[in-house]
Amino acid sequence: MMSAARPEFRVFVAVSLDGLIARPDGRLDWLPGAAADGAAAPVGEDHGYAAFVAGVDTLLMGRETFETVKDFPEWPYAGLRVVVLSRTLSAADLPPALRGTVQVMTGSPERVAEQLGRLGARAVYVDGGQTVQAFLRAGLIDELTVTVVPVLLGRGRPLFGPLDADLPLTLVSARVFAGSGFVQSTYRRAAS
Repeated sequence: MMSAARPEFRVFVAVSLDGLIARPDGRLDWLPGAAADGAAAPVGEDHGYAAFVAGVDTLLMGRETFETVKDFPEWPYAGLRVVVLSRTLSAADLPPALRGTVQVMTGSPERVAEQLGRLGARAVYVDGGQTVQAFLRAGLIDELTVTVVPVLLGRGRPLFGPLDADLPLTLVSARVFAGSGFVQSTYRRAAS
């Protein structure tokens, strides 16, 4: 039996200057344009997000990220296959409005990659700190776009965690957004 091709896994994330993606309690209120409830909200300029999303067909997020976005007044991921990676969440736990739109998966990053390949996923947006870290440790992240926001938080949830070995990356592009002060770098996993 022929196996499906492994999709490409991409990250697009904002971090504070000290490498944090959220406050200790998960709030994102430090992001410019954040909503009153601490959730991320669009800033005047999308900083490449629309082009990034146009290049993916699947969004894979962790349960904690899903808990943050599931109650947004408008579902921001229309048109994408959305998969939540969770050991505790089931399809029955999904809000009724998202059943049929969101799928729950469990398993190792390698197993999830295999399942997504069988579903026909070609380009997957990986979101959520723990999920990104797990896929980095598994060597599955192919592209990493990190936008540094000029703020120091001092405490919070880091984007990166321990790795078993160095993960060499190649810089693809770097861009400065003068209006916001954001600095965005895109890296590809270096060829071995």
